[in-house]
Amino acid sequence: MSAEFIKLYPRNPDPRRIEHIVKALRDGAVIIYPTDTIYGMGCDIHNTRAVERVARIKGIKPAKNDFSFICYDLSHIADYARVGNQAFKLMKKVLPGPFTFILEATGSVPKILNSNKKTVGIRVPDNDIPRQIVHELGNPIITTSIRDEDEIIEYSTDPELIFEKFQNQVDMVIDGGYGGNVASTIVDATDDNFSIIRQGLGELTL
Repeated sequence: MSAEFIKLYPRNPDPRRIEHIVKALRDGAVIIYPTDTIYGMGCDIHNTRAVERVARIKGIKPAKNDFSFICYDLSHIADYARVGNQAFKLMKKVLPGPFTFILEATGSVPKILNSNKKTVGIRVPDNDIPRQIVHELGNPIITTSIRDEDEIIEYSTDPELIFEKFQNQVDMVIDGGYGGNVASTIVDATDDNFSIIRQGLGELTL
C-alpha cells in the first residue's frame, strides 16, 4: 500500500494533520519528514516494531543503529540523557537549531532501541513540523537521515522524489518544502570537553 503524501507548512503546520500523523505514529507508522537541515525518517521511540522497520529500510541491524531522538525542547531530556551543566547551557543557547548533541544515555535508551547504546544523539530542530509532532505525541521520535544514492548529492531534498523512492516502504511522507542538503553539526557533549564530530550546518565556537 502506497504511503500518504501530506503537505504541511513549517511555520504553521495544520493541527488536524499533525493529529492525524501522531495517531499513525502511535499505531506504528514510519514517517519521513522535514527538519531544519535535511529530510529524516523516523517513528515513535516506544514502538519496537517500527524502530526495527526503520533499521531494515536503512539496511542496518537494530542493535547497531545510530538513531538520534527528535525532542520538542529540553524539558524531558533527562529521561533519555545525562546532561552536565555546561552542556545544558550550550544546548539552551543554540537549540532549536541545526545541531545533534551526543550525550551519555540513561538506562531507558538501550531498552527502547533494543541495543547496547551508551550514548544518544539529541535533536531539537528549528522546524515546527517535527517539533509539533513530538509535542503532540508526548515523547521523542527516532530520526535518521534520508540519503541519496547520487554520488554528488548526498541527501535527497525534493519531497516528491523522496515520496517516489520510499512510497512503498514507509507510511507517510510529509512535504514541508525543499529540504537542505547539509546535515546537522554533531557535537560530542558526553563530558565538558566538547568536540565537533561532524561539521554541518550549525556554526559553533568551542
